[in-house]
Amino acid sequence: MLWRLIRTEQMKLKRSPVWLAFLLMPVVPAALGTLNYLNNLELLQSAWYSLWTQHTLFTCYFFLPVMIGVYCSYTMRQEQNHHNWNKVLTMPVSRGMVLVAKLVCVSGMILLSEVWIGVLFVLSGKLAGLAAPIPFAELTTWCLMGTLGGMVMASIQLVISLFFKSFALPVGISLVGGISGLVFLAKDLGHVWPYSLMAYGMNSNAPQQMLESGSVPFVITCVIYLALFVGIGSWILSKRDVS
Repeated sequence: MLWRLIRTEQMKLKRSPVWLAFLLMPVVPAALGTLNYLNNLELLQSAWYSLWTQHTLFTCYFFLPVMIGVYCSYTMRQEQNHHNWNKVLTMPVSRGMVLVAKLVCVSGMILLSEVWIGVLFVLSGKLAGLAAPIPFAELTTWCLMGTLGGMVMASIQLVISLFFKSFALPVGISLVGGISGLVFLAKDLGHVWPYSLMAYGMNSNAPQQMLESGSVPFVITCVIYLALFVGIGSWILSKRDVS
């Protein structure tokens, strides 16, 4: 049944305008990051690693949070329009499963976004004339951990979108959350603040070092947050009346 719900969500997103955000928005931080890198070559001397810091400076705190906010707000708005929640909540499935299906679809979009960000990173490095070997292993880890951290952000945003019919307000909250992630990372609290986990997982501040405490604590933290916010969202849906 979960797979059928996921397929239904995928059909809703198939011709969605959010794909324009997926294609176009990552190009902007890639261009800005590359220009910033080229203008500061005397300070940024670690080749691909330095380029990554410049790309993620713009991506992790501004553009990806906005994209995740857009993904979540759009998928929830599909049900809020025309009283579609009435149909969804009367389906012979648990209401928590409905939320999980939405999270799975949004997570897939986040993963695709991370892959696209990685492609743009490699293309930008080649255009910038980087001759050093591409750190594919590290890049894969950054993108996968970033996806997991992004899933945490998405689980929060889906819950937030349950409360607002507005499309823009949850997106704005996601942007503020992304900026707050920068503050918590600066205070060495990025590993505990949910809006910092995506940037923390992508090693946006110190790409030459893997997560100092290892990936296992990071994964455990993300799983705990996912369980928490999916549980909260499921509880909210269980209390919602069909009207």
